[in-house]
Amino acid sequence: MIAWRLFASAAYAAPGAHGPDGEHLDAPGAGINTSGLARLPDGSVHVPKAAQRRMAIRTLLAPESEAAATVELPGRVVMDPNASGRVQAAHGGRIEPGPKGLPVPGRAVRRGELLAYVRHHAEPYALGAQQAQWAELRAQRQLAEQRLQRLEGLEGTVPQKEIDAARSEAQSLAERERSIGASLAAREALHAPVGGVIARAELVAGQVVEPRDVLFEIVDPTRMLVEATTADPTLAAQVAGASLQGRADAKLRLLGASRVLRDGVLSLTFAVTGARPGAPLALAIGQPVTVVAQSRERVKGVVLPAQAVVRSPANEPIVWIKSGAERFIPQPVQVRPLDAETVVVTQGLGADNRVVVRGAPLIAQIR
Repeated sequence: MIAWRLFASAAYAAPGAHGPDGEHLDAPGAGINTSGLARLPDGSVHVPKAAQRRMAIRTLLAPESEAAATVELPGRVVMDPNASGRVQAAHGGRIEPGPKGLPVPGRAVRRGELLAYVRHHAEPYALGAQQAQWAELRAQRQLAEQRLQRLEGLEGTVPQKEIDAARSEAQSLAERERSIGASLAAREALHAPVGGVIARAELVAGQVVEPRDVLFEIVDPTRMLVEATTADPTLAAQVAGASLQGRADAKLRLLGASRVLRDGVLSLTFAVTGARPGAPLALAIGQPVTVVAQSRERVKGVVLPAQAVVRSPANEPIVWIKSGAERFIPQPVQVRPLDAETVVVTQGLGADNRVVVRGAPLIAQIR
């Protein structure tokens, strides 16, 4: 009976339960005496076949291969200057709603659409001076019109050039009066410089704003940029591709690198494209992201899906190796991200290891 059990255990054993140097990872005295999910004393986990099917656990015999070396860069989402715009007031004043009311964040606008008005208010002394000048021009215009009427009544007895001069003077005074009168109640119309979505709007009716205050920010949700930072000035020439960590739906394309240090680092600008051309990107301006830049350097290791690597209770990266029909062993590893969906294990795995590539977080939760 004991011999039959040993033969069955060997038949169900996976090809790979070995360390990076070929050492066997199975504990010699770790027997399985349970029929359910259990964490064994040696740290391995017992998962019955029925539970494996319910948890949709999948394994892969991952060989060693070569992959592009990567580097993680901190970054943030920024506006595309060719597809975004800001609305500012040239002069201070009081906010008045437009024909559709004040826009709120998230509202789609068209280029040239009227967003709001800024009603200008001059200082009391300046306003008094304008009103006095307006009254003076009104009086001068009335006198000029009366003089023009008298000269027109004497047409034929006075030179025509005097009549033309009086008419021109009356028209000039009327234009100046209208200009000064309009400036007393002037308001500035705020139009959308580009089409897109309102990203920022912090205005209410009657609010007083100062010159050059940013009143609205408009972005195109299909066109955004990612600005990453690095201290290596040679990295831009080595980048062969890039992606956002944890975002398989977004792809990056390097546009260029800055040549001026800012806070001791250089900035790299990437264009973001979605999985579908023209589809809105699920990103927000200012959102912190991690850029995974692939270099032309090659590194040897085992390429696995990112979900195959989990964290141990000691917060170190591990993978689960299937060593038998119902037994899984945790193995500490060193990994480097390749893109948003895959990683490369550079140390910790040996040849012929059957690694759990689906359901690893569920196995790690078994206690």
